Amino acid sequence: MHLHIGLDDTDSTKGGCTTYIAARLVERLAGINARFIDYPNIIRLNPNIPFKTRGNAAVALRLEVPNAMYDLIRDIVLSEIEREGRIGDESADPAAVFLRENPTEPVRKLARRALCELVPVVDAIRIIKESRAESASYGTSIGLVGALAAIGHTLDHDHTYELIAYRRRENCGGRRQVEEASVKRMNTLTDPYTFNNYDEKSRRVLITPHGPDPVLLGIRGETAEIVQEAFHMLRIREPVERWVVFRTNHATDAHFHAAKSNGVKAYAPVVLSGKLDGCPQRTVGGHVFFPIRTNQGRFTCAAYEPTGRLRDIVMQLIPGDQVAVYGGTPGRYGLTVNLEKLEILRLATWTCTQNPPCPHCGKRLKSAGRGKGFKCSRCSFIVRGQNRAHVKKTRKLTPGVYLPESKAHRHLMKPLCRYSHEKTWDGKPPLEKWHSP
Repeated sequence: MHLHIGLDDTDSTKGGCTTYIAARLVERLAGINARFIDYPNIIRLNPNIPFKTRGNAAVALRLEVPNAMYDLIRDIVLSEIEREGRIGDESADPAAVFLRENPTEPVRKLARRALCELVPVVDAIRIIKESRAESASYGTSIGLVGALAAIGHTLDHDHTYELIAYRRRENCGGRRQVEEASVKRMNTLTDPYTFNNYDEKSRRVLITPHGPDPVLLGIRGETAEIVQEAFHMLRIREPVERWVVFRTNHATDAHFHAAKSNGVKAYAPVVLSGKLDGCPQRTVGGHVFFPIRTNQGRFTCAAYEPTGRLRDIVMQLIPGDQVAVYGGTPGRYGLTVNLEKLEILRLATWTCTQNPPCPHCGKRLKSAGRGKGFKCSRCSFIVRGQNRAHVKKTRKLTPGVYLPESKAHRHLMKPLCRYSHEKTWDGKPPLEKWHSP
């Protein structure tokens, strides 16, 4: 039988990681000869959920096993959650879902909703019952939403890979010992088939997190082979407990694809097309705000300080520019769109009025007074009967897609290097070597 196992919400702000539990399960399930029909899937869900921890990721394991192994596998999964899940922590609600068939359309539909909505727990519980799935939760049951959504996202379309390496328990909480120079070298040698490894402008390593969780590093790329090749280029100064290759919707813009026909709602991703309805304004703190007029109404968009150079692009926009804005609405402050990506569709003509030049010396004339024409401040020549001219100014901007700096990318945002690398899943089983141990 095909068995799909969804896991979510096993981490908290104090530590833990759902992918780490998945990595431990890979080792234990491989040890009982369970057959994986896919790499473990990391499914990034709606990044605007207010009560998420970090990247709002859930995990799915997909197996083909004899019916007789089901009880053993379920017991192994629950024992790992009870061992490594942050049960009892304020922000953790560990949950698991077990589906003994391929995802049904209601499961897939809930998965799509979870990319762009705040899905009620009762909806997940109802679909779990209707699908004859089993579930377990260790808290408020909110983790059931992500666990079921992970099962429903089978990543048939665009996807990427991430190799995650984990550290030993005694090193958790300390600085990750990965040599920066080796990260820069790896980034150069594998570009553009890996991405978001290193931010040159801020000289910041992006593959290592900073929290107390057991993740040592994560390398994202286009194939399972390239992320392994990149991993072996690194110089790591601490022991690696284990590593696993995951398949994921990371860096695919999946939340924006789901949001295009969803309207504008609180706590949701947003895609809007319209015209600038005023001039961008920079505020104290470096944030930039600008209004756009769409067929759904007038909205304020915000490019906050962490987006870096994207704010400079926004400041060059003028009223009448046709743009598409991609972002999220936090809900706390009305329906302001927090900008994640900007697409300039068409630039308005930028004109200004200028006084004519002096016919004798070429210097720009100045007004000589109401009804008195113009006078040259250099040679005193007076010109009458001429009006100010309308002049078209050249703009430095060009139509195209503009993103913030790499360090400000959310997990689901597709970097520019991924454009034209979109792909569909071929359904092939994982490589012979895709995890250790």
